[in-house]
Amino acid sequence: MRKIALLVLVLSALCWAQSNAGEYAINVHVTSSQWVVVPTTLGLQTTQKLNVIIDGKKYELEAQAKAPVTLLSLGDYNAKLIEDVHKTAYESTQTYELQFSDKKTRKFMVIGQSE
Repeated sequence: MRKIALLVLVLSALCWAQSNAGEYAINVHVTSSQWVVVPTTLGLQTTQKLNVIIDGKKYELEAQAKAPVTLLSLGDYNAKLIEDVHKTAYESTQTYELQFSDKKTRKFMVIGQSE
């Protein structure tokens, strides 16, 4: 009976780990990372901007700053698309959530695209 319970526990843990890993199935390759100070009606706002490649397409992503100001390392990250709105055939709003090696996440909005 204990062996069956242990087997069920191990299998459920493996299923949970695989389903969680599948959540962040999009590969985001960060090619540049920078901090930008933007004036707003509330004062200056610091944002982090990334140039990335997703499925062979070039995008610019942006996230509001969190102190302390640090740069995101260049390289590959796992992500999931958490917002994908297409109100017309020629406009879209997208937000990706990147997952880091320590399982922390940060949301980045797509603010630009290029060929």
